[in-house]
Amino acid sequence: MTLCLAVALLFAVPPGLPGQSADPGRKLFEGMCAGCHGADGAGGERAPAIGGDSHPRVRALTEQGLRELLHKGVPEAGMPAFDLPETQLGPLVKFVRSLVIPAAENPAPGDAAAGKTFFFGEGRCASCHTVGGAGRPVGPDLSTLAQERTQSQIEQALRSPGRQPTPGYRVVTVRLRNGQTLRGFARNESNYDLQLQDLDGNFHLLARNEITAERREEKSLMPPVQATRSQMENLLAYLTRLSLPSAARPTPEWDPAAGVSFARIASPRPGEWPTYHGRLSGNRYSPLAQVNAGNVAQLAPRWVFPIPSSTKLELTPVVVDGVMYVTSVNEAWALDAATGRPLWHYERPRSKGLVGDASGGINRGVAVLGDRVFLVTDNAHLLALHRTTGALLWDVEMADSRQHYGATSAPLVVNDLVLSGTSGGDEGARGFLAAYKASTGERVWRFATMPAPGEPLAKTSWAGRAIEHGCATAWLTGTYDPDARLLYWPTGNPCPDYNGDERRGDNLYASSVLALDPETGVLRWYYQYTPHDLHDWDGTQTPMLVDAEFHGRPQKLLVQASRNGFFYVLDRLSGKLLQATPFVHKLTWASGIGADGRPQVLPGTDPTIEGVKVCPAVHGATNWMSNAYDPQTGLFYLMALEQCSIFTKSSAWWEPGQSFYGGATRDVPGEKGEKFLRALDLQTGKIVWEVPQIGPGSTWGGVLATAGGVVFFCDDSGAFAAVDAKTGQPLWHFHTNQSWKASPMTYTAGGKQYIAAASGSNVFSFALP
Repeated sequence: MTLCLAVALLFAVPPGLPGQSADPGRKLFEGMCAGCHGADGAGGERAPAIGGDSHPRVRALTEQGLRELLHKGVPEAGMPAFDLPETQLGPLVKFVRSLVIPAAENPAPGDAAAGKTFFFGEGRCASCHTVGGAGRPVGPDLSTLAQERTQSQIEQALRSPGRQPTPGYRVVTVRLRNGQTLRGFARNESNYDLQLQDLDGNFHLLARNEITAERREEKSLMPPVQATRSQMENLLAYLTRLSLPSAARPTPEWDPAAGVSFARIASPRPGEWPTYHGRLSGNRYSPLAQVNAGNVAQLAPRWVFPIPSSTKLELTPVVVDGVMYVTSVNEAWALDAATGRPLWHYERPRSKGLVGDASGGINRGVAVLGDRVFLVTDNAHLLALHRTTGALLWDVEMADSRQHYGATSAPLVVNDLVLSGTSGGDEGARGFLAAYKASTGERVWRFATMPAPGEPLAKTSWAGRAIEHGCATAWLTGTYDPDARLLYWPTGNPCPDYNGDERRGDNLYASSVLALDPETGVLRWYYQYTPHDLHDWDGTQTPMLVDAEFHGRPQKLLVQASRNGFFYVLDRLSGKLLQATPFVHKLTWASGIGADGRPQVLPGTDPTIEGVKVCPAVHGATNWMSNAYDPQTGLFYLMALEQCSIFTKSSAWWEPGQSFYGGATRDVPGEKGEKFLRALDLQTGKIVWEVPQIGPGSTWGGVLATAGGVVFFCDDSGAFAAVDAKTGQPLWHFHTNQSWKASPMTYTAGGKQYIAAASGSNVFSFALP
């Protein structure tokens, strides 16, 4: 039988465990306090619980504060004063603190190293639990146990392994209508569903009508274990010190064949959405057609998952094996994709002292591979969490947040590597893209998206002192071609944004798309959309990969609607420009894109001290929100903004803790921006149809196309809507009354197709009746 406990451990304790009646403090507590507060501080007939988190006031007391409380009592609450000599007061205070402060602040005596050996060896604790990624992730991860439990709670769990298990780990056996029998933990449940984790760590996400019989076990799976007194003493010493920082954790075990293989990501199973874009190509087109143009009007919300700590979610859910992963800043949840019911939750506090995007609480999602989930943090760390438990497996710093680095976007996995860039592209953080081993977090390569001072490219492309804080960060998720073995990554704007006097030249590789060897990070080619960008029109829009007949012959294309207002079609093997056409009418900075691939910049469009009107606006003709291409219609769908800005420049220079704009922008008086959903002909770049939207022109939601002939989009009014993919005719809408910051996706669970999108502080999932 698999050994397992809930949050508190695994073993029965023989008589004589240190901290029982031999402890003078415990003897005093039992004689003077237990009659009111209970022998373990859990509360009695005449006084409340004081142990663990149950009495925050007591837990917050210092040792001196507790001494004063015992000496004075609380007469108004019926607690008498205790006038004790130091020989009694000291031990009593020490024992009471063991009931209320984390064990890490009051660890038990003993040989912790020997306790660790017992935990991973003879004691077999690791057959069910993990510490720092080592062990078997069936029961809870114990890496931070001493931060979360008191010494008394850990002792109690050791003494009484058969007590009622922690919620989320109650053992249940169910028989299903198909004849299958499952036994495991009820990780979550309601009258309508059961999220069961079997004893091998696999999730079974069940509706109640699938279950014909159910038997619950009132005790935990913790069996007694034979151990000497010294072994148990050492085990307690080890467990009460478990507050491992990530840097001190052992290298977690890694089986690349376990869980979600890269082959499944490169060729997703029907109904799965295993990456931020859904597919490595970056095309948010799904072959699912259960929801189609004929029945989409019946679409209705099936569940809503609120994320209270957020206000404007930018995430795209990832779904594999019926489990959905959603995020907010420094937080991740695993949900039952059919019901939205949570399976686990990981969080860490938001970082203090950040600036720019990093301080804004932005996170766009996760990547998955094998048995882990990858997440970036606001202070530019990359984390690996276990897919079953949410336990932290490793944590690496990509860049020093004190140098204005942050991270906001979902990582990308390629083979056995995890790739990510950073944010900070308006605060002077010098950009890069880096690859890390999925197994350990070890960095494999780093590609700088702008040169360092003194490098050859610096002299020709970054003449001036701005190179010290030139930005060009690689902050949006890229794409990958498994056949060509090429990685494509977009880059951000140069700094200062609006004043190029101290960054003369093209400012490579800012506002570009890069084609890199994923194994080495070697640059194969690049294309710069906006050389010497002076309007903050970074290149961080999805570099979508499309295989299609183009101008009469099959081509491997990279298509990108740029923030600068042009729709580009490139040969993705060589980087050669094949076509560039405007997709907005308000475009005044360039007359077109020349045969050499460079924009034909119009005079009088550089920012000035007085200010100059230029179109598109600083927000761009589009932005990072997702696009889609439908091979059935041959149309490319995007959200477009018709708006201009007044751009000014200044001599303001980089300062720590400040954005590095070198100027500013403002709206044009009397002119209002307008958002459009547009369908472009891939062959010509021309607008085939469009859907004008009523609103402030400020939505940042993207689009999704499906084989059902439907395009879903995030309307500027706050509605989630659907139109006919061929004609743009309205088919359905649902008002969320939120300002969109995320893009939709689709998946299947239990044979039903769902459409999901994050809106405001909620994740919505829709399906047919």
